[in-house]
Amino acid sequence: MLNEIPMHDQRPWLGDYIDGVTLETLIRVAMDEDGRDITSEATIPADQVGHAAAHPRSAGVLCGTALLPTIARCFASDILVTPLLADGETLSPGDVIAQFDGPLVRLLAMERVALNFMTMMSGVATLTRQYVDAVAGTDTEITDTRKTWPGLRSLQKYAVACGGGVNHRMGLADAMLIKDNHLAYVAIDQLGPAIDRARAMNPKLVFVEIEVDSLAQCEQALKLPVDIILLDNMDADHVRQAVVLRDAQAPSIKLEASGGVNLETVRALAQAGADRIAIGALTHSAVALDIGLDIA
Repeated sequence: MLNEIPMHDQRPWLGDYIDGVTLETLIRVAMDEDGRDITSEATIPADQVGHAAAHPRSAGVLCGTALLPTIARCFASDILVTPLLADGETLSPGDVIAQFDGPLVRLLAMERVALNFMTMMSGVATLTRQYVDAVAGTDTEITDTRKTWPGLRSLQKYAVACGGGVNHRMGLADAMLIKDNHLAYVAIDQLGPAIDRARAMNPKLVFVEIEVDSLAQCEQALKLPVDIILLDNMDADHVRQAVVLRDAQAPSIKLEASGGVNLETVRALAQAGADRIAIGALTHSAVALDIGLDIA
């Protein structure tokens, strides 16, 4: 069961994730994949107007309506879009997401592009909401990762936020994440100067995080000037032990669990005390939500 999360003024704003020029570029790439709609142009008069409506065919969380005005404008300036539901709202079969009025040929050409964006983004939002619901009643945040579809990261991370999740770093420049491959070169107790250099490169770093795969490494990392320690592939018992170490040595540092997390294991990690749980599946394995567009 999907629980409705009140969004109100906290509803994510698409403009925080992607600018208008970049969004239009993505849409036009999708249009170019289809090319000219010879079927519609050959069967329907150019001056025929039509009406269409988008409906969910399964329950989920909506995401992608914020793109619809730009998508419509790219296909025809005289397509009128009337959104009836907003991103982040819970969907049930039979709901009307949005209505479209305009040249029928262009509505038919637009159909798949609009649905491809909406179904993909709604799938991410829906899966995110399932994880958020699974840790309800705890203080744990569900976060995404950089495991996103190339070129679509901004839209997928917007969808995570619409599902109630929290965004991890957007890329390599806005936060420092020291991973195992870095530690293969630099010892944990030698990382202080590297952290200082990273902060000098970007004084507005969102956070400094280090990945550890053992409690011994975690104890070492707690001595560093970091904001988050990533507990890689640790079960709930190890997370619980890491929380004890953290509370005794550096209570301001957050602990983030990650690696192999699923809907069956996520709540145990939250109850063990993880402040954050990072889940790559939110973006790389979400199943598209079934949404259709029907011509009236």
